[in-house]
Amino acid sequence: MLKWFRVGASVLVIGILTLTAAIYGVLSLSLPALDGHTQSSNLQANSKLSRDALGQAVIHAQNRQDAAYTMGYAHGQDRFFQMDLLRRNAAGELSELFGEGAVSLDKSLRFHQFRKRSEEIFATLSAAEQTLLHVYAQGVNDGRLQSGMSNFEYLLLGAQAQDWRPADSLLVIFSMYLDLQTATFRRDKTLIHIAEQFGQPMVDFILQPSKFQAALDDSQLSTATVPIPALTQPVEVARNVTKIEETPLYGSNNWAVTGSLTETGAAMVSDDMHLGLNVPSIWYRAQINYHTDSAQPVTVTGVSLPGVPAIVVGSNEHIAWGFTNGYLDTADWIVLSEQDEEQTVLEEIKLPNGEVRTYALSMSQFGPVKQFNGKRYALQWVAHQPYAVNLNLLQLEQVVSVEQALKVASDVGIPVQNLMVVDKQGNAAWQPIGALPSRVFPSDLAVSSVRAESLLWKTNEAVRPHVINPDNGKLWTANSRVMSAIDHRRFGDGGYALGARAVQIRDRLLAAERFTETDFNTLQLDNEARFLMPWHDLLVDTLTSASGKEQNYKQALAYLANWQACACTDSVGYTLVKFFRKSVIDIVFSPVEQYLQGQDETLAHLARYFEPALWQLIQTQPKTWLAGHQDWQHLLEAAYLRTHARLQTKFGAGMANWTWGEVNTLTVQHPFSQQMPFLSRFLDMPAVPGFGDSYMPAVQGKSFGASQRFIAQPGHLENAVMTVAGGQSGHPLSPYYRKGFSAYAEGQLTPLLPGSIQHTIEFSAQ
Repeated sequence: MLKWFRVGASVLVIGILTLTAAIYGVLSLSLPALDGHTQSSNLQANSKLSRDALGQAVIHAQNRQDAAYTMGYAHGQDRFFQMDLLRRNAAGELSELFGEGAVSLDKSLRFHQFRKRSEEIFATLSAAEQTLLHVYAQGVNDGRLQSGMSNFEYLLLGAQAQDWRPADSLLVIFSMYLDLQTATFRRDKTLIHIAEQFGQPMVDFILQPSKFQAALDDSQLSTATVPIPALTQPVEVARNVTKIEETPLYGSNNWAVTGSLTETGAAMVSDDMHLGLNVPSIWYRAQINYHTDSAQPVTVTGVSLPGVPAIVVGSNEHIAWGFTNGYLDTADWIVLSEQDEEQTVLEEIKLPNGEVRTYALSMSQFGPVKQFNGKRYALQWVAHQPYAVNLNLLQLEQVVSVEQALKVASDVGIPVQNLMVVDKQGNAAWQPIGALPSRVFPSDLAVSSVRAESLLWKTNEAVRPHVINPDNGKLWTANSRVMSAIDHRRFGDGGYALGARAVQIRDRLLAAERFTETDFNTLQLDNEARFLMPWHDLLVDTLTSASGKEQNYKQALAYLANWQACACTDSVGYTLVKFFRKSVIDIVFSPVEQYLQGQDETLAHLARYFEPALWQLIQTQPKTWLAGHQDWQHLLEAAYLRTHARLQTKFGAGMANWTWGEVNTLTVQHPFSQQMPFLSRFLDMPAVPGFGDSYMPAVQGKSFGASQRFIAQPGHLENAVMTVAGGQSGHPLSPYYRKGFSAYAEGQLTPLLPGSIQHTIEFSAQ
């Protein structure tokens, strides 16, 4: 018996090893070559693609068109599947890869008709821009096909990769609109439901301005007391707490100082863009070297978005720039009248087996139509306008001053961002960059069709607020209001961040008078819990005021006494405070959330606004908001008990296990391992103990946070920093699959400029 067991075990081991070897062999065949020589009829002159120790692509070409081809080749080699997902996401074509399970998502995405819009916009581009995208697309396809074997993702899916087309690059930009601006119209849709059920007083109560305001001119929106609306709900309903799901708050930090505050005399900029963190990283490190038509050399270094032939954030030695999401009001829901006509558009959704599903979409002159609250609403969104997407971002590559950059910024077709730009002469400036409608009356609620300002929506706003070289030499943005209170009336609120991050960054900058790259990096990693300090005091007071229950809370109070006032890896007290605040939100707003979920809605889109309303409730303690509890002391105790139960269920009974590093472990995964966990060890980045959180500069969640960290002084890039949350290659056997992630996780300063070259592919023009 033992003999047969040994034989069986040996066979099993041999089988596993054979299967592993086979998989490894297949994967090896799809590895791109990093050295060699090739020819292309799409090149006008010879070019070169090199890679350094991090896999950063270093491109040398005679002109911008050849640089686009070579960049496309690098993207096609390293990131094609990621690019494919981005274009399919925007176009609503994921079902063709993933089958029936993606049909509902595709339907929601087809609502925007971005495939059609991208092709229409491509047709309006100049001949030179069309050629650039054609050449880039050919580079992508040549790079993808170079290994002779399909990418491993397609092998696992049993699918065929489709060629990259020129208009697909515009779809990639539209995919960023979906990431960065859908929260705007979802926010407004939730507010429409709240106004319908609870009235305007509830809308005003939730949206009241907070004390966390950090506009560059220090202007303040009124924080006068807003009346608390009565909230009546049967006790049995109120006690049934409905959890408000947490959603990622896409955003970023950036700031700058003028040259008067640096040792070199050049201005300095910092930028870290907060996005979902996946494998591979959304960004791709690259340096492009080419000559202009007048034979002037251009070198631009930074990160690109695979699918687009541009450096998104970086420096060209003369200037350096970075972005944070603007959150201006770029969308309105239009209430259609009986006189407003609709047209039906049929959209075809393809499945892997060749089956085609037909989806009917209603369109109006204002945009696509949805029905809710018993009414017809059209979505008027800047992303639906012809100026939403263009290639004007490429113009920053040849800009030599802040003044020139601001002129370019008014006509760049990307989701509206806060542009922070500096130059080597010492100038620093902020201005909104990206598509902004010229309509003049932004609205939080629905707009009647007779007030839709349709003609003004068709024009990109040319006149934009800006700040250049402020007296104190310091600028900052962090997704909250940057512009003056007066300009705010004109451009509206599209889902601004609370402002706690911006206030903390501003205060850190104002407290110092000289800055280096190391100082900026320290601020990027600042995880002091200033925002949660009042919540810490409230929780301590709640537990110490719990008559007769002191022993029950003794351990918690000990951890709270040593919470360190930071999102520190070893802090249990921070975890308790963070979860306590969330439990208070769930209990207090549960009646509103229950109603909204019945309408397929949620307060999650408004969570960033809750702080002033929460403290008003806690301080005034209205009885109609007790959610079935005896008094507010009992409500707050119930919030702590809910916190304790949640943490115990998820992380075990021992409170020592509830450290923030454990509870908020950074887990950066490949899309496949999220669905097939057994692939995690092969595809995912190493798990990292949590080191940051929301409402502080060091933004970090389980799969969310700073996607890169960039610091630069133009003209002095030898000290510049670019740290990316992942490796360059999407291929798990590539030496560049995980390179750079450990530096990111440990907060190290990775150089912006490429290091010594390790591999080179030379291209000859045919």
